Amino acid sequence: MTIEAALRRGRSIARAARVEVRGKFLFANGEKLYLRGVTYGTFRPQAEGTMFPPPEVVEADFRGMVEARVNAIRTYTVPPGWLLDLASSSGLYVLVGIPWEQHIRFLDDRKTRKGIERAVREAVRICAAHPAVLAYLVGNEIPAQIVRWYGRRRIEQWLRHLYRIAKREEPGSLVAYVNYPTTEYLDLSFMDFACFNVYLETRERLQAYLARLQNLAGDKPLVMTEIGLDSRRNGLERQAEVLDWQVREVFAEGCAGAFVFAWTDEWHRGGYDIEDWDFGLVNRARASKPALATVAKAFTEVPFPASCPWPRISVVVCSYNGARTIRDTFEALQRLKYPDFETILVDDGSKDATAAIGREFGVRVISTENRGLSNARNTGYEAATGEIIAYIDDDAYPDPNWLHYLAHRFTQGDWAGVGGPNLPPAGDGMIAECVANSPGGPVHVLVSDVEAEHIPGCNMAFRKTALEGTRGFDSRFRSAGDDVDLCWRLSDSGRRIGFHAGAVVWHHRRNSVRTYSKQQRGYGRAEALLERKWPERYNAAGHFAWTGRLYGRGLTTALQRAAGRIYQGRAGTAPFQSVYQPAPGVLASLPLMPEWYLAVLGLAAVTALGAIWMPLLAAGPLLLIALAAPLGQAVFAAARATFPERAGARAWRQHLLTGVLHLVQPMARLSGRIEYGLTPWRRRGRGLALPFAFTESAWREEWQSIEARTQTIASSLKRQEAAWQPGGDFDAWDFEVRGGMFSSARLISSVEEHGGGHQLVLFRAWPEISNLGLAVIGATSGLALAAGIDGAWSAAAVLALTAGAITLRSFWEAALALGVVKSTLWEYRDTAR
Repeated sequence: MTIEAALRRGRSIARAARVEVRGKFLFANGEKLYLRGVTYGTFRPQAEGTMFPPPEVVEADFRGMVEARVNAIRTYTVPPGWLLDLASSSGLYVLVGIPWEQHIRFLDDRKTRKGIERAVREAVRICAAHPAVLAYLVGNEIPAQIVRWYGRRRIEQWLRHLYRIAKREEPGSLVAYVNYPTTEYLDLSFMDFACFNVYLETRERLQAYLARLQNLAGDKPLVMTEIGLDSRRNGLERQAEVLDWQVREVFAEGCAGAFVFAWTDEWHRGGYDIEDWDFGLVNRARASKPALATVAKAFTEVPFPASCPWPRISVVVCSYNGARTIRDTFEALQRLKYPDFETILVDDGSKDATAAIGREFGVRVISTENRGLSNARNTGYEAATGEIIAYIDDDAYPDPNWLHYLAHRFTQGDWAGVGGPNLPPAGDGMIAECVANSPGGPVHVLVSDVEAEHIPGCNMAFRKTALEGTRGFDSRFRSAGDDVDLCWRLSDSGRRIGFHAGAVVWHHRRNSVRTYSKQQRGYGRAEALLERKWPERYNAAGHFAWTGRLYGRGLTTALQRAAGRIYQGRAGTAPFQSVYQPAPGVLASLPLMPEWYLAVLGLAAVTALGAIWMPLLAAGPLLLIALAAPLGQAVFAAARATFPERAGARAWRQHLLTGVLHLVQPMARLSGRIEYGLTPWRRRGRGLALPFAFTESAWREEWQSIEARTQTIASSLKRQEAAWQPGGDFDAWDFEVRGGMFSSARLISSVEEHGGGHQLVLFRAWPEISNLGLAVIGATSGLALAAGIDGAWSAAAVLALTAGAITLRSFWEAALALGVVKSTLWEYRDTAR
């Protein structure tokens, strides 16, 4: 084909081939697009000023790329129109790099800034609307020292400014920035996808760092814009070997694409030909290196080789009246590319066409009476023939390679379970988009980049043996909470749960405020059920803290959050610089709890008493602060919410509704918690004991270790469904048993060794009134006294009665806690005989 014919063909290619972002991946013409790329340039300028080789050389290069299964190139300078036409005619996408003065103090000089803005604007204008353009790169590796000089916030703002310039010039285009490990801390979540240049020469380190980058990218695609190895220093065979696993690891970890640096050894920079680097797949004379065939083979097998021995997977869909959305689920399951799986529908007593739709798609249908979600999930795994059971909700649908990524993580270690992200699909409506930016959604909790503390039920998979070993899901959880319970049980048994960022499912969010509120109320009930089963994981207020970090959209954060600290190394020399975000303090976290609204009611009651004793009106400012805290959090969260570009003029309504949902969610959650008894004033325990310290002892004929004794007592407390927690490393007690919000009992044990394995085990228990209880009693008593001295007898009576009631409540809670302790010790003494 002549160059002229190529140009004509390139210009005729339809614009429908443009690329779009869908969650963690890129799509073109409705099909997933894995970018199999090479970098191209920079080259010595031609006589006419062109920064690329002559057209006939470019044409030959493109022909070689296509033979090597390359479908994209990355340029470092703006390509001329004829090169884009040749790329289109060859079926290549072009990632357009826009060069500017990023290695100098570019923010100090207005003329320099204007020049950069003009360069971005003109580059987009030159390439605008061309079907070969994949995206625009508005920057590449701003040096860490420059970022450190200006501070991360100014650099982020500048890049956001360039992003907006490019978007204004071509609204439908994709725009990104190429980062690298030394400035990985930059928050560039506003970009359309994440790009990183990474050179790591050991497989394990690359695999671990890719998982980290996936979590930094969030729900955006991750593209590796440079990977490679210098054949001059490492040898041709070593280059081929390393590039083979580099390419394969990039795609195995769920990246949307990889660009090998570089197509050719020819490299020109700063006015000089670089002669001491040989990163190319071909040399300067365009002769192939061994790495070219290796990369071509790896690109052919993206994202995984077909020859991999994949385990059989059973996909279980549990549904109750899910006919409205379940058709999408089955259609997507039919598009799965996994070679060995079955689909099982457990119809949990639906009254609609759920079962009929399942039969229409030829899936295995098991119909039962309505017994709840946990029983349905158990029915599914018991009937499954696969060694891995993958669960997906009836209002979700998977990515075509969902099972590949789940199975890949299972093969990398002895994981009991594996989960992945769940993302809201586009086009569900304005309210669904607002709900996706609101709290209470299904999120995953990670303790490391690949290990999870919790994976949500809409996207989770487990080894069948792990489910059998834990007896599956607990049937008490009929609609929610079963996934949390199972993850905790697996963790307690020493099993681990993995996470893979590429194992994506699309999960519809609620599309009305009423259904969202109902969902959150149900989650509140589930929390109450979890607290009854796992009281040792909850504090006196009825909350537990995840060990890991929560990932997902819509999370409410504290207003007074400590500034993140960047590990920079001495004088900013660390090659990998991460940001560490400390947890917010206790006071800043309190307004995040649903019970904050109860505190608001309490302050309102105190303020109302100001009608009969004016000094209590001093609580009014505190009431206003208490009201302002959740309102401020809602405003802050709504401002940070992200919506599709098509939102346009209605965006302000979406931000407003999102703020309202941030206020509705905790109230709905609180309603469900109170309904099922998870209240700050809840009590624990059945029997009573005098609220005084006591000692007990137990004689043992057989020796028992401290660990075994601790486990025996913990098991007894579990059987009594007591609210307890073990002592920590710095606590002078072994167990604390809570009777309620104000009082608890503490237990310490010791042992006398009497020879021959005989032991006298000693126990001491005592009541403990919390600091909160003492503070409330002291405050109400002091106010009652002050009101009496002031002659406000009505107010004094109310306050005195309140102080007396709280005091009695504290003693009663202590008696309940000590009753549980006595019962536990008597049980221990009886079993020790």
